[in-house]
Amino acid sequence: MQPKSNTLFHFTKSQETLKLILQGGFWPRYCLEDVSWIGYAHDYIAYPMVCFCDIPLSRIAEHVDFYGEFGIGLTRQWAEANGLNPVLYVAGENNVTSTFRALNKNSNKHEKDEDKESAKISMRYLLAHSKPTAGKMVIDGQPVDKLFYQESEWRYVPKNNKIRAYLQRSTFDDMDRIEHSNQLTKEQCMLEFGPKDVRYIFVKSDTDIPDIINFIQVSLDHFPGADQKVLMSRVVSLESLSADL
Repeated sequence: MQPKSNTLFHFTKSQETLKLILQGGFWPRYCLEDVSWIGYAHDYIAYPMVCFCDIPLSRIAEHVDFYGEFGIGLTRQWAEANGLNPVLYVAGENNVTSTFRALNKNSNKHEKDEDKESAKISMRYLLAHSKPTAGKMVIDGQPVDKLFYQESEWRYVPKNNKIRAYLQRSTFDDMDRIEHSNQLTKEQCMLEFGPKDVRYIFVKSDTDIPDIINFIQVSLDHFPGADQKVLMSRVVSLESLSADL
């Protein structure tokens, strides 16, 4: 058994969300990240991102139970070509943790404001791709303990001067401000893919297959017929898959 998959997976709880992904690509939204390990005065910062994993299908059950039973799998070649990168996991108090803290502290020591801001932007982008091996994840407004290392996470974190690179918790918790910020990422930073990039389209059960096939035929008819057939051939139910794993 391979320790990693050659396919990157993204799962969601909603079939409607899966359809939106198939129709328009991935929408980077701001997600709260536990940054207490870096020594910030605040515990959480929100970065715009789309998350994937490269867990082998034989070990995907726990991931699916947590994130949802509808999903899509795309090639690693597509991921690398579009700037996705594996997350750097930091294991407790060690030299890596202290180096991050030193870099963060040094980014504030530049005398020129433009140099200071440039250093802080670089630092924040590294942090957006880093997390502790275990920590807190905010679900429905509540912190939940999570063993992050097991998720084998990859991320797409857009760089775009028309969006905010990060949000403080107070901004994230403000409904109007977070909706405005997410709308900007939708307008500027959608992560697109083509039919040939798709390896799997996951639905929960066999009874969901006809609906997603019909969606491909009707709502994705801007693709050539051959591409539609490729997409339809990728549809598989987790119900059937789990019986063979």
